Amino acid sequence: MMANNEVVALQDEQDVVRARQAVRTRMQELKFSLVDQTKMITAASELARNTVIHGGGGQMSIEVLVNGTRTGVRLTFEDNGPGIAANDLPHLFERFYRVDASRARRSGGSGLGLAIVQAIAEAHGGSVGVTSVAGEGATFTIVLPIAGATKATHKDTGLASA
Repeated sequence: MMANNEVVALQDEQDVVRARQAVRTRMQELKFSLVDQTKMITAASELARNTVIHGGGGQMSIEVLVNGTRTGVRLTFEDNGPGIAANDLPHLFERFYRVDASRARRSGGSGLGLAIVQAIAEAHGGSVGVTSVAGEGATFTIVLPIAGATKATHKDTGLASA
């Protein structure tokens, strides 16, 4: 029997690997196809890495969502970083957008990671969102229905925590 919630600390690259493994295990338990597992691991890896590199560490939680016969999963990445200014939030998922363009030289970022995460979530009938207050960290969330379920939206998933 699978646990409904799992939390993985994100402090370094080894934790990013553990987060990837946790997502793989949960996607297997939920019977996602191998292709869908790989895509979700890619999205989770990007967000976990951002949590460590740009957010100063934090945690990832995996939560199974259930509403009657509909099932889904929510991945939440919370960091301890400087947060994101309100004027940057609407642009975060745009290709090549970087909150701090000078940071790309230090970390090697191209500004594509979050756009890829959004494309993966939407291709699976799900959504991705972010909440943040400058100076208080950021929280990124991906909500996905299990294959065959109706589209999960970020604001109203129609799914409740199991």
